[in-house]
Amino acid sequence: MCDKLRCHIYYTERIYPPGTNAVQSMEIRKVQITGGSSYIVSLPKQWIRSANIQKNDPVGLIIQPDGSLLITPKIGGEPTYRTRVFEVGATTDRTYLLRLLVGAYVAGFTAIRLESRGRMPPFALQLVREFTQMAIGQEVVGETDSSITIKDLLNPAEMPLENTLKRMHVLARGMQQDAMAAIRGRDAALARDVVVRDTEVDRLHWLVARQDNLIAIDAALSRRMGIPVHQATYYFQVSRIIERIADHATRVAHNALALIDREVEAATLDLMDDASALALDIFAWSMEAFHSGDIMKANTTLQKVRDLEEMTREISTRVLRYEAVTAIPVGQIADSIRRIGEYSGDICESVINYTVGQES
Repeated sequence: MCDKLRCHIYYTERIYPPGTNAVQSMEIRKVQITGGSSYIVSLPKQWIRSANIQKNDPVGLIIQPDGSLLITPKIGGEPTYRTRVFEVGATTDRTYLLRLLVGAYVAGFTAIRLESRGRMPPFALQLVREFTQMAIGQEVVGETDSSITIKDLLNPAEMPLENTLKRMHVLARGMQQDAMAAIRGRDAALARDVVVRDTEVDRLHWLVARQDNLIAIDAALSRRMGIPVHQATYYFQVSRIIERIADHATRVAHNALALIDREVEAATLDLMDDASALALDIFAWSMEAFHSGDIMKANTTLQKVRDLEEMTREISTRVLRYEAVTAIPVGQIADSIRRIGEYSGDICESVINYTVGQES
């Protein structure tokens, strides 16, 4: 697996149906009355043709939260099937190909196919195996000498976004707790285990990003999951923050390895433990506010971030008396603890912004 690539997808591209552009000019149609009581409006011919709609075919009408009306030819809830093809050769960069695979997965493609003009390079076969282990729901369903087809076998509706975020929170919190325990116990094995667990948080974050994109392009899926587009985007924003918190727990674990053979004063260790505990409390309170939509709790939690900043500032002052080989990792640990609290504050701000926006 590529080191520290981990293919962080923070900003994802919206994928639009074939024949459409990301920015469309609005067509104005007048509402007419027929039969004295029925209101009708004509549909764009280009859309009718691209959707292959015939006379007397039914279409679905969905009233959106903003009062707009969505017209869709998909009335049976059938999923959108989309395939992305990448050409692979002996000179293809391995890291670049992995990024393409993750990008196609996050963008919501149902199938990904790798094609080669000759025999598929051995590195591509190995990379596909790694990718299917990294990405949730991806399996190889077809393989020849010159092509590999990966298909998504996961039903997005069976993985509620809120449950995924709860799992990410538990993982990230446990990582930080164990990273601090590794410092106190000089436990290199535990620190390395924290680093490995970061991959699981990444996998869940990619899944949230994928579902966010799928909901954006598939109104039927949004309806089945009971999550409007703006809410899915909100979940994705929080997922991204949790993923970054897990990154800082990983950074603490790396620095724990650097301190294995170094002496740190007990008073400094105690202060680090106290600061980490407060940071994780702020993290837990922010997630409680997220799940409950509690604006007051989010606001109160934000005020605790200042207390954490003072504690980490004291740690940074203490490390000035240490040699550089000790002071640098301790200072970085203090910085990561502070960032965990600040990122948790970002969750609180997202809760306030989103919840206020939902109030009538």
